[in-house]
Amino acid sequence: MGDATRGNSEASARLASLEDGVDLLARDELLAFPTETVWGLGACATSTRAVGRLQEFKGRASDQPISVLVDGPSRLEQLGFALAADARRVLDAFWPGPLTVVLAGSGPSAFAEGIGGARGAVGFRCSDHPCCRALVEAAFERGLGPITATSFNRTGEPPVQTRAEALGLAGSSAEPRVYCLDPGPDDALAEAPSTVVDLSVRPPRVLRWGAIRQTALQPVLPDLE
Repeated sequence: MGDATRGNSEASARLASLEDGVDLLARDELLAFPTETVWGLGACATSTRAVGRLQEFKGRASDQPISVLVDGPSRLEQLGFALAADARRVLDAFWPGPLTVVLAGSGPSAFAEGIGGARGAVGFRCSDHPCCRALVEAAFERGLGPITATSFNRTGEPPVQTRAEALGLAGSSAEPRVYCLDPGPDDALAEAPSTVVDLSVRPPRVLRWGAIRQTALQPVLPDLE
């Protein structure tokens, strides 16, 4: 009985409200959160320490780029990523939603090392999950900038699908410590993974097919490779 009570108490201690979750991100902590696909793992994408802790938790190589979350297309230009006509069309058609776009930066990047690819391109996603959107908006309002959008799992293991799984994985790590945003009734929605389109090259190319299929994407990007 004592062990069960302690386990429940430890799990509850890993749950964070939206306000507390943003406070944790500001302190370079890791925060798991639900999305329309699986649970994501958030860290402040401009903090070298936070991104390093995320890489340590996932067991991920430092040269593997990490996508980030924004709250809409207008945020991209504020971050130094110009939008060509084809990028505007695809974002207008599919954001918010399960689409990740890779864009080339148009100036010095404020992102921590490990976010961008070898050419400095960065992957961006704008989620339509209510908890995720609220978290992203709150992080920008706080001045933290984008947070990471990588899946909540250790490299080579399947991504976390539910609140219970998220608390279990968070509780398995003493350091780096991981907290979980309390999703209330809005758990991850288990949709197909996001489709990833690289718009930093010409012609654009799909790096991963997911929720958005070719029949929907091709009319918006007719020169898609």
